[in-house]
Order: sequence, then C-alpha cells, then structure tokens
Amino acid sequence: MALRVLAHFVPGEKVTEFLAPEMDWLDVRYCPEDDDDTFYRELPEAEVIWHVLRPLAGPDLEKAPRLKLVHKMGAGVNTIDVERATRLGIAVANMPGANAPSVAEGTVLLMLAALRRLPVLDRATREGRGWPSDPTLGETVRDIGGCTVGLIGYGNIAKSVEKFVVAMGAHVLHTSTRDDGHPGWRSLPDLLVACDIISLHLPLTDATTGMLDRAALARMKTDAVLVNTSRGAVVDEDALAEALRTGRLAAAGLDVFAVEPIPAGNPLLGLDNVVLTPHVTWYTADTMRRYLEHAVDNCRRLRDGRELANVVN
Repeated sequence: MALRVLAHFVPGEKVTEFLAPEMDWLDVRYCPEDDDDTFYRELPEAEVIWHVLRPLAGPDLEKAPRLKLVHKMGAGVNTIDVERATRLGIAVANMPGANAPSVAEGTVLLMLAALRRLPVLDRATREGRGWPSDPTLGETVRDIGGCTVGLIGYGNIAKSVEKFVVAMGAHVLHTSTRDDGHPGWRSLPDLLVACDIISLHLPLTDATTGMLDRAALARMKTDAVLVNTSRGAVVDEDALAEALRTGRLAAAGLDVFAVEPIPAGNPLLGLDNVVLTPHVTWYTADTMRRYLEHAVDNCRRLRDGRELANVVN
C-alpha cells in the first residue's frame, strides 16, 4: 500500500517529474498553504507531511491519527509544535543545509540591492527621473568589497555568505552563542558597532526573539545596512522602521517578517530605503530538488523501517 504524503505546497512540472518514478509507492496529495479546506480533508489520512511555512499547531497534529513524520522542507522547525508531536509519537525532521546555497545567494542579492538603492533607481528610471544622476549616489552608495560584513549566527548559510562576500573583497566578522576560537569572532555588541552590513542567520528561539531591539539597533553605524533572511521576529520591526525612517540606519534588505504574510499596515512597506521579498530567498528549482531528495529518502526509510535522518525530536 502506498505511503500517503500531504505536501503543503503547489507542485510545478519539475517537482512532478522528479517524483514520477516514486509514484508506485508514494501517494502524494498536494495542498496550497492557504487552502485549509483541502488541508483538513487530507490530514486524517496523512502518514507524512512535507511542511513548508504554514504553522502546524498541536490541534492540527491531533487530527492526524496516522501521522508518523512531519518533514520540514528547510531547517527551521519553529512553525511546528514539536513538543506536541513528540508526545503523539510523531517524528519531526528537517533538512539542514539543503537551502543554504539559495539563501546565501539571496542574502547577497539583498545586500547589493539595499547598498545600491536598486528599487529607488529602478523606479526612477522607469518614470524618466534617472537623469541627471542623483549626486547623493557618490556620497552614500557602497561596494560590498569596501565594507565590513557582520554575520549574526555562523551556520551553513552564514558560512556560504562569508565565502561570497570575501571573494568580493569584504572583511567579515561573526558572532555566535560563544567564542568559537575563530579570529573573526566578536561579541554581539562589538559586532554591531564595527560593521557596515549586518546579516542575520539564526533560528527563532526564546533567546533570539527580539534580539535586535531598539538598543541593539542604536549601536549600529548610521550608514549601516541590515539584512534578514532568517526569521522576522528576531528583529523589533517597529524599532527598525523608526531607525530607517529617521536616518538612524541607512537601509535594510528583508525576506522575513514577524507576521507573514506581512500586514498591509506594516510601516516597513512605506519606506524607500527597504528592499523586501516575501520569504522566498530559499525558493529556487535547485533547493526544491534538494528538498525532494531529502524528503523521498526519509519516506523510503519510513517505508523500510529504517532510522530516519535529521530527526529533531
């Protein structure tokens, strides 16, 4: 009998082609993340959930009596009630490093777009206001190679970002939970003071929620850029919006937000010195293939009664 999988995303042609050879033993039911009717109709029969971002709460797990595995398509499991899953005997697994190349490239993309004022210049060019050149460009726009880049968190994604920006000429510092012995390690307060670009690469936990609050942002240089491709709630968004609006910070590049989808009234939406993307730096054909490789492998392990990979509980 086929293993029933509830895939919480809409497949493209490349996804269905990749999975086609496995359809003799996998029964994959797809569900858009905003389609709760389909989700709750399929949930009681699901043995595996391929989970992306829509929160998977304890009451959801209670409605899935056949569920054996929640497989996060990515690394962060903060959107899953891991404690309830554990009590119910449901394994929760993730895919550490699978999205690192894509998120790292997306991070550098946001750095460049924020540093080079890309959205504002794009709009000015389309509206015929690009000439003569804005004279403030020569006073404010920076090269990554001329900057000190500070990485908060030093896992797979941060280390990939480090390779990219070092190749561009940047000096890199990092911080993590403790001094790791690397020469580039700094405490968080020292890192914030020293860097021209701050990039966030850490999971959302009780300890990291609101880590970049008003006081932390005030330590940064006034011409600094903040980039966040980790989790939105690591930053106090109201304090960030105020710093960007008043010139306390130069710019930001954000892929993640405290509430997603971002509400229409979020003050960050009205600022020209912010580059925004909708939590998609991970979302490429290359990452999806890596995700599917991990997902199918763990389903095969489950089918065969073997130990699951990357279980977090």
